[in-house]
Amino acid sequence: MRFVLWGTYCENALDKRTPYREEHLAGLQRQKDDGLLITLGPTETSSHVFGIYEAESKQQVEDLLHDDVYWRQGIWTALEVHPWIQAF
Repeated sequence: MRFVLWGTYCENALDKRTPYREEHLAGLQRQKDDGLLITLGPTETSSHVFGIYEAESKQQVEDLLHDDVYWRQGIWTALEVHPWIQAF
């Protein structure tokens, strides 16, 4: 099943994420290699994050997100995961 992620970044996220960026990107690459992550990235203003996952459950996606260094270090401040029906 597919899921969409919508979340927010902290103030000054571009600066605050720097020490954690390598770990974050490596984790996303593992998710992509495992076939879980389809796409993920910030909005142009880096105020929000959007992603699409292919997973067994919403809980699986939430667990992946909460294990991410950006969540653990407060770079992401809110995350919402919703089941998604791809029409096209």
